[in-house]
Amino acid sequence: QVHLVESGGGLVQPGGSLRLSCAVSGFTLGPYAIAWVRQAPGKEREGLSSITSSDGSTYYADSVKGRFTISRDNAKNTVFLQMNSLKPEDTAVYYCAADSYSDHAHLRVYEFNYWGQGIQVTVSS
Repeated sequence: QVHLVESGGGLVQPGGSLRLSCAVSGFTLGPYAIAWVRQAPGKEREGLSSITSSDGSTYYADSVKGRFTISRDNAKNTVFLQMNSLKPEDTAVYYCAADSYSDHAHLRVYEFNYWGQGIQVTVSS
């Protein structure tokens, strides 16, 4: 059984930073891709960044390139999203998602077949 559990969200002032963590468990076969996806109220889910389990290749959406960094700690089965220079428009529920059929970093949200429960990030003064 695959489980993804997010942590590290909360309230931060504009210009501040947060680091989200995604604890991954249950993958026993083959490589996979992990992504961070967010959903703001009234908007569709937006893929932000992804990373592969095999070689650590990464991919970023233009909206977060240069501000957000995805990384992994294979020993701890954890994927991180470092978010810097946060803006009010970054306010959303952030999800960790996995594609168990691909080892290519991508942001095709509809192809992720495992999801965490989501965690709130609020950027406000």
